[in-house]
Amino acid sequence: MPLDLMGLLFFAYRDFVRDADALLAKQGFGRAHHRVLYFVNLRPGMTVADLLDILKITKQSLARVLRQLVDGGYIEQRPGPNDRRQRLLYPTVTGSKFFETLSTSQAQRIARALEPMPVETRQLVTTFLASMIDPDDRTTLENLNLVEIDNP
Repeated sequence: MPLDLMGLLFFAYRDFVRDADALLAKQGFGRAHHRVLYFVNLRPGMTVADLLDILKITKQSLARVLRQLVDGGYIEQRPGPNDRRQRLLYPTVTGSKFFETLSTSQAQRIARALEPMPVETRQLVTTFLASMIDPDDRTTLENLNLVEIDNP
């Protein structure tokens, strides 16, 4: 059992989210809010159904988080162009700026960790992380164009 890697993942994730968690807490938000802001900023105009599929949470859980982000002026909902019942999610200027602030320290942490590594090692890190994702979710990851996966 790879307990050493499990420990490394725990500490890496703890430190990876630390700064963002502190910023989120100042707004009365948590990690669920961060995840919603992340995906809505990456894919403005995504549907609530798509977000539910990505996050794998209940409608009720998303509704609470989304309501707080909408009421706080971070995200806006618009009806779909063909189906007015469809809700499309867009970041507001405030939501985009907050997302950028949240992401800056995380992006810097990743860049610092990857910087001394050769390019092929960086690709191994990507392959390793992608391989940990359930195979059924890899298509979603590819559709989001977050990374190019080489058949992990």
